[in-house]
Amino acid sequence: MDLKNTAYEVDHRVATIWLDRPHRMNAWTGRLHTEYRHLLQQANADTEVGAIVVTGRGRGFCVGGDSQALSGHSERGSYDAGIPTDIATPGYGVNAHFDATFAYHFGLSKPVIAAVNGPAAGVGLALACFADIRFAVPGIKFTTAHGKLNLPAEYGLSWMLPRIVGLGRANDLLLTSRVFYSEEAERIGFVNQLFAVEDLLGASQRYARDLITTVSPESLRQTRWQIYQDLHGDVASSVDNSEQLLDSMMREDDYREGVNAFLEKRPPRWPSLEKP
Repeated sequence: MDLKNTAYEVDHRVATIWLDRPHRMNAWTGRLHTEYRHLLQQANADTEVGAIVVTGRGRGFCVGGDSQALSGHSERGSYDAGIPTDIATPGYGVNAHFDATFAYHFGLSKPVIAAVNGPAAGVGLALACFADIRFAVPGIKFTTAHGKLNLPAEYGLSWMLPRIVGLGRANDLLLTSRVFYSEEAERIGFVNQLFAVEDLLGASQRYARDLITTVSPESLRQTRWQIYQDLHGDVASSVDNSEQLLDSMMREDDYREGVNAFLEKRPPRWPSLEKP
C-alpha cells in the first residue's frame, strides 16, 4: 500500500507506526484508518516483530475526526467512514467480540503501546484506549469531545473508559466531554507513565524491547487474549481456560527455556524465535 498518512519502521523487533498528518495534528480520516489497519496487519503477521508502538508525527497524537470530514458529514446529514470494503482486518477471527473497529486490537497476537506525544480527542482518545499500555508527555490535552458535537461516545469509549479508570471517573469524562490533562490522566490510571517529549518515543520502544526480551511470544499472545476475553466472560471460564493453557504451554520448548533461564539467572533465549 502507498502510505500517505502513516509511516512505518521496524527496529530490534519493535514496529513503530506513526500517524503522519502533522499539518492536521493527525486528525483521523478514512485514508488514515485504512493505512493504520494495513500496517497493524503487516506488523502482526511479521515474525520479526514482537511488539508495536503507535505514536503521532509532529505536535499531535490524534485530535479526532478531521474537521473537513466532519463538515462533510454535516452537509450530507449522515456518516460516511470513507473506508474501502476490502480494508484490512487485523486481529479478526480470534473472538467474535473483537471483530469490530478498534476492538480488533484485542485479537492481535502482539502488545500495542501508545506513545501519546500530543493532544488526543474523540477517535484519537479511543485509539489510545485500545492500546495495552499508554505513555504520554506532560501537559497535553485529552477529551472524549463527542458531547459538544451532538454525537454519541465513539468507537467503544463507553465500554473502554469505565474499565480503565472506573465508572465514576468515566462518567465524568464521557458526560461532560471536558478537557483533562496528562497529569490527571496519569493520576486516574488512564496513562501508565509520563515522559519528557524528547524521551517519550525512545522510552516506549525500550519498554517494548524489554517486554519481548523477558517474556516469551506465546505467553504475551495468550495473556493478552486472556485479559480481553475474560472482560467478556465469567471467573469460572477464566480459571478453566487458564488451566487448559497451563497444560498445553508447559509442553513447549519456551517453558523449558524459561525455567532454565530462571534457575541459571540469565536472560532467556526463546526457542520459538529461532524457528524458521
